[in-house]
Amino acid sequence: MPAIRDMALTVEEREKGKFFWVLIEAFDNDTGDALHYRHFKSAATPQASYSSALALGATALRRLADAQPASAPDAGS
Repeated sequence: MPAIRDMALTVEEREKGKFFWVLIEAFDNDTGDALHYRHFKSAATPQASYSSALALGATALRRLADAQPASAPDAGS
């Protein structure tokens, strides 16, 4: 599973009035300073509004973050 810091959330309106949250992950393709993303996971069913899809996507991203193992503290902390 990718690190949460390499994830982003976006919302797509695939048809008029049908909004889907989409989680994307960054990947390194060695082409310079630009960030490149690929599809990671998306909503199975549409929402009627952008804000509703955004809220549900944020919840999905939060679940991924909660599933990440806690990192070890820095030695200097």
